[in-house]
Amino acid sequence: MSISSTKLQYLIQDPDLDSDLRRIAQKIAQNERISFEEGVMLYEKAELAYLGVLANYIREQRHGNTTFFNRNFHIEPTNLCVYDCKFCSYSRLLKQKEEGWAYTMEEMLNIVKQYDEQPVTEVHIVGGVLPQYDLEFYSNLFNSIKKHRPELHVKALTPVEYHYIFKKAKVDYATGMQMMKDAGLDSIPGGGAEIFHQEIREQIAKDKCTGEQWLAIHEEWHKLGMRSNATMLYGHIEAYWHRVDHMEQLRQLQDRTGGFQTFIPLKFRNQDNQMSHVAEVSVIEDLRNYAIARIYLDNFDHIKSYWAMIGRNTAQLSLAFGVDDIDGTIDDTTKIYSMAGAEEQNPAMSTKELVELIKQVGRQPIERDTLYSVIQDYQDFDFPEEYKPKFYPLPVINS
Repeated sequence: MSISSTKLQYLIQDPDLDSDLRRIAQKIAQNERISFEEGVMLYEKAELAYLGVLANYIREQRHGNTTFFNRNFHIEPTNLCVYDCKFCSYSRLLKQKEEGWAYTMEEMLNIVKQYDEQPVTEVHIVGGVLPQYDLEFYSNLFNSIKKHRPELHVKALTPVEYHYIFKKAKVDYATGMQMMKDAGLDSIPGGGAEIFHQEIREQIAKDKCTGEQWLAIHEEWHKLGMRSNATMLYGHIEAYWHRVDHMEQLRQLQDRTGGFQTFIPLKFRNQDNQMSHVAEVSVIEDLRNYAIARIYLDNFDHIKSYWAMIGRNTAQLSLAFGVDDIDGTIDDTTKIYSMAGAEEQNPAMSTKELVELIKQVGRQPIERDTLYSVIQDYQDFDFPEEYKPKFYPLPVINS
């Protein structure tokens, strides 16, 4: 019996543990789905150590010690936006255009060309919403990227952007997503989900697409046989049940389509936005949230912690709380979280640094492509002697 299985059995047999929590642990051992009410209960009653046992058991049953990463770079076309999301530190309204940027297509293609000699496998494109970035623009951009570098995986735009450009072009979601696929789009990132429930969405992001529209666009993409990711913005004004409601809607769509591959909880950061008065949650709450996501989303293959947002130390810790993916090398091209006060102000890690980060906590580093095909197992890989990796000491957590 593995260590994670032994720990789970101990919880099941612990007479001092709350009977409801023992029942949930028994369900996990029997590979049974927990209910909405049990999901809320985990947030309200479960301590970090208990959640870690359950989430790590599921993680190791699915992936063993494997931890995935990829080599990617970001293009953020603009930080100007027609929407005014209260939590966003990144975007600027059109009247603030002197504080922003808006790349031309040529400038974006030049960013792609800067990586021609590098073994990156993915370009991640997401940014603000502007009228000039319409259906024709993105169709031409994706086509141009594919003509220049056909093997580069284009992961681009959220339903917030697609809803806007499809409405502007007067095409329905099904037609629009087919056009994007035909233009060279390979997958959709998970952004723009925030919290689906209208009660919260109305307060933090009332201008943009609804939760139902976000889900509908992903569903149309899945119907084309394509894959996407999903996110949840947590740690602001939502209640625990709003988080579970959000994950429940994702779980139901995944039951229908099977098109989601990764869930990424995104931590609310409060620097320089309209919700700066809302305190950020603790690292302990971050880890609890990762663990509950792993437990609740039983039909999602992967849970990702985005190291550029939560920092390298917390990303390492998350690997014991259900996470099996820490995203990619990213380079220093993304500003979305650094502008909101994330630990990583210039988020860039070499492949060597990522590998060392994963190995330091006893996990097996696997470079993947966007669809999780294995590119390289780095467990026994020897880097050149002149490379001296940085060491990131783990913080002490008192729960």
